[in-house]
Amino acid sequence: MISVTDGDPLLIAHRGFAGENPENTVRAVEAAAGSGGADWVEIDVSPTADGDPVVCHDAALSGRGGPLGTPADRGLTDATGLVWETDTATVTAAEVLDSGETVPLLATLLDAVPERVGVNIELKFPDGGPVSDHAGGTLDPDALAARRAAWRPFVERVLETAEARDGDLLVSSFHEGALAATCEVSNVPVAPLFSEAVSDGLKLARRYDAAAVHPPIDAVRGTPFFDASRFGDADVVAAAHDAGRAVNVWTVETWYEAARLESTGVDGVIADYSVV
Repeated sequence: MISVTDGDPLLIAHRGFAGENPENTVRAVEAAAGSGGADWVEIDVSPTADGDPVVCHDAALSGRGGPLGTPADRGLTDATGLVWETDTATVTAAEVLDSGETVPLLATLLDAVPERVGVNIELKFPDGGPVSDHAGGTLDPDALAARRAAWRPFVERVLETAEARDGDLLVSSFHEGALAATCEVSNVPVAPLFSEAVSDGLKLARRYDAAAVHPPIDAVRGTPFFDASRFGDADVVAAAHDAGRAVNVWTVETWYEAARLESTGVDGVIADYSVV
């Protein structure tokens, strides 16, 4: 389970080690859980137009620039349209990054993850489209009630599938509405994701009794990556640990980053590569 540890940080495969596998696919999580040696896999879950949870990070099926040397209009998949406006059959037939793999249903992907490997589900794009919650921020009571209600049908579909699986589970999100809806319908542990104010992330963690917090790499004090101009005097690792919460850091690309983060006492590295 996700917890504060005195040992080596957990290796959490970001989208199934997106740097070396076709992200968020069955092949990716099989490789991450197998030869990749991941302790956990992290995946992104969105609804289709039919309300089915699928594993896809991007809002658009095609719309991401490719790696250096590839056409700028190369998309994540060979399909077009927005995930939440597209029927499930079309989404799950879309080929990911010319890999032969297609966008999987959540249930299909979870079937490929061994019980010994935990699954971190990041909730994205509920209620038929992008949400108004400020990513990583907190909401006033009226706004929170509205966003919690908007997220709830999607969250219920996700958890109905995910909680049927044996093995550790963690739900994370940048959106307070998603965390609130998860805590309203389930006891599954949660983790706020944030990219700006550490104080907001810690406030959300307290509000939902989070098991962990997920800060960006440049929010971790005591590393060469720490951005004091953005995060000031904040010490997210110390503050989270004082409250008994784990700290899992995104997104780690190299062994050097992983080593510097380990020296600060982080509990998990959310990494794009298996060798860090």
